[in-house]
Amino acid sequence: MKSRTSVMVSIVLAMLVASLDSTIMNTTMPVIAKELGRFDLYAWSFASYMIASTILSPVAGRLSDLFGRKKVFGFGIIAFLIGSMLCGVANTMIQLVLFRAVQGIGAGFMVAFPAIIAGDLFPVEKRGKIQALFTTMWGLSAVLAPLLGAFFVDYLTWRWIFFINLPVCIVSFLTLMPYQESYKPKRAKVDYIGAILFGAGVTSLLLVTVVEQNRVVYAVAGLILLVIFYLHERKHASPIVPLSMFQNKTLSWININAFIGTVALFGTSSYIPLFLQRVAHLSLFMSGVALLGTAVGWMSVSVPAGKWILKHGYRKLLLIGNVLLVGSGTLLLMLNESHGFFYVFCVMIVQGLSFGLLSTVGVIGVQQLVGGHERGISTSFFMFCRNMGTAIGVTIMGALLTSGGSFMAGIHHLFLFGFAGSIVALLTSLKIQNDTEAKHNRAAS
Repeated sequence: MKSRTSVMVSIVLAMLVASLDSTIMNTTMPVIAKELGRFDLYAWSFASYMIASTILSPVAGRLSDLFGRKKVFGFGIIAFLIGSMLCGVANTMIQLVLFRAVQGIGAGFMVAFPAIIAGDLFPVEKRGKIQALFTTMWGLSAVLAPLLGAFFVDYLTWRWIFFINLPVCIVSFLTLMPYQESYKPKRAKVDYIGAILFGAGVTSLLLVTVVEQNRVVYAVAGLILLVIFYLHERKHASPIVPLSMFQNKTLSWININAFIGTVALFGTSSYIPLFLQRVAHLSLFMSGVALLGTAVGWMSVSVPAGKWILKHGYRKLLLIGNVLLVGSGTLLLMLNESHGFFYVFCVMIVQGLSFGLLSTVGVIGVQQLVGGHERGISTSFFMFCRNMGTAIGVTIMGALLTSGGSFMAGIHHLFLFGFAGSIVALLTSLKIQNDTEAKHNRAAS
């Protein structure tokens, strides 16, 4: 029991610094870029972190299946600590971009482990509560990030947004040490070539969301590399992404649904604050507070989701989540100049209810549909699908926002895209079959 409490403290602290670091940069990056120069590298300070963390998340999940959760998670904490320290002492924008990539490596090795370790430690009916706790960290960071960012910039220095991570990471690592993991790793040869091919292919695709030239070249190169990766994985005895997982159609459609749903509307949080600031004339802080509606909705369904799964199964809950997603897309499509904080806050609650169900039920589902020695890669690949969907969705929405003749025209274009995407996500959720295999696995566990 003491070991379980200790690892939960470690996970919560790791989640807090990872979520804070991804949001606090939004408010402080203009100040950092002004001091370090090279505004042409502004976007890369975010992109290097995002690309590294997205690529390494499924790799880390697979490594945890082979070597154990504790070692891989501990490596992620140390890498994030080193990256934070280096970012804090960066003297040029190029250094900051490179050191943010080191941070991203650490984040990639950390972000999937709350769900993976929860899957090892807790029965299905309790995992919803644990997922709600993790969601609280993201909601808390949404409030703390603007306050901490403003405090550090006004009274200390922007470098403290990175230095503050150091003591938290140290405590997170120390509280991980007593953990006696119950999972017994299944040792096998690491597929290094597969990891390199996967990383190179995904990097090329993600670069499409960052670069302004040669996007088609990067996209084609990424697709070719992923085809080679697929052919390589089919022949490898211990692939980095076991293709046998996807013979389960329920598992495949849950991942596809997660990808399309996040492409459609998960990027909303990047543009709603902009609407509230430019149209509703709210402050930076209040426009961020409006996003707490997402956390409210998310947590309210995450807590009972585990028990609902036992009673209703995955298919029904995922269908309800996608219907709510369409509902939030409809409300956003109706957004106009007369709407302010209250309307947006209510819409975010609906969207939080949707993604709370889709995420929590999806995570538990992909864990129960595989054996224990594939739980790490199955969980992290689900999160990889969501991260890829977010990156692609935010990019498309950004292009649609600037394509309109006016700001509000752009807003309507991007939310029309979101609404259409939510309809497609709902249609894919109809493909998810009754979870007979999940019930079998659940009974076996």
